[in-house]
Amino acid sequence: MSASPVRSTVDFGAPGKHYGHLYVPYSYNLGGWANLMVPVCVIARGTGPTALVLAGNHGDEYPGQIAVMRLLRELDETQVNGRLILIPTLTMPGAKAATRLSPLDGKNFNRCFPGNPVGAPSEVLAHYLSSVLFPLADIVIDIHTGGRSLDFEPCAHMHLVPNGPQRSAMLAGTEAWNTDFCFLYADIAGTGLLPVEAENQGKIVITTEMGGSENVTATVHAQTQMGLRNVLKHFGILPGVAVTRELLGLGPTRWVQALSWDDYRFAPESGVYENLVPLGENVDAGQPVGAIHFLERPDRVPVQVFAHTAGVLIATRAPSVVAQGDCVACVAHDVDPRSLP
Repeated sequence: MSASPVRSTVDFGAPGKHYGHLYVPYSYNLGGWANLMVPVCVIARGTGPTALVLAGNHGDEYPGQIAVMRLLRELDETQVNGRLILIPTLTMPGAKAATRLSPLDGKNFNRCFPGNPVGAPSEVLAHYLSSVLFPLADIVIDIHTGGRSLDFEPCAHMHLVPNGPQRSAMLAGTEAWNTDFCFLYADIAGTGLLPVEAENQGKIVITTEMGGSENVTATVHAQTQMGLRNVLKHFGILPGVAVTRELLGLGPTRWVQALSWDDYRFAPESGVYENLVPLGENVDAGQPVGAIHFLERPDRVPVQVFAHTAGVLIATRAPSVVAQGDCVACVAHDVDPRSLP
C-alpha cells in the first residue's frame, strides 16, 4: 500500500503533551493546495499501553467529541501512564454541518476503511489511521451515538471477534463503561468500518452508542465522559482504580446481542413514524414497536412495524419523517457473551 500523504504536526513518539493537526491534502475549485485540518493531541509518559481515542467518526454525533475535547484540555502528561492519542473530530466537515456524512466528499467515514492514499479526503484519512495510527495503538476507542437518525439506549458495544485474549479484553473494556446495557452488534449496512479494520489488526476495540438525536441530555454527556475515563483507568492509562457497577450501587450490566438481520427493522413505506415502545423496554415477538402514518392520506390505517422476535428495544427511529428502507428499530436479545464459542 502506498505511503500516506497526510502530514502530522505532532511527534507521536515524543514524551509530554503535544497538540497539533493532521493535514489531509485535497483540492477544490477555490483551493488547488488545500488541506483538511484534523485536530490531534498526544499525551505520553513512560512505557504503558497506547490508547487511540476517536470521536466524530460521523459528524452529527457530538457527545464523544465533547468528551474527547474535555480530556484533551484537562489532562497533562503527569496523569498518563503510557500514551493517549486523541482525535476529537474525525469528520470535521460533517461536524460543522451537523451531518452524518462529510459534505466535502459525500463519504461515510465509517465505510472508508482500510482507506485509499489517493482517494477522496475521507479515504485518505482512513488510510492514515489504518497504516500509521492503528499500528501505534494497543487500544482503539471509537465513540458513537445514533446521531440524528436513531436514538439508542446508551450502551457500550462491540463486535463478536474470535474467542481468545482479544475478545476477553474487549468484553472487560466494554463493561468498564458501566452502561446499563452492553451490546454485541452486527454490520448490516456495508463494509469498511473503522472498528473492523482495528480488530483485524489485533487491537482491543471499544465502541459505543451513547444515545442519539439532536437533543443530547446532560445525563448522556456525563455517561460518555465518565465512561471514557473509567475505561482508560481500567487499562491503566489514567491513574486510579476503575469503578465497577457494584461499587456504584448498580446491578450487573445487561448484555444483549443483535446479530441477525431480522433484529433490525426497516420502514416498509415512507411516512411519519410513531414510536410505540420506550427505549430499553422488553418486547414480545410480533409486538408492534412503531407505526407509519401518511400525511397526505390521514384516512389511511397506519402501517405497523413489528418485533420479529422477543427481546429489548435497544434503538429506535429519531426523526419523525421516515423514508422507505430506513432502520426504525433494533430489537436485541439477552446473551452471556462469555459462553459464546
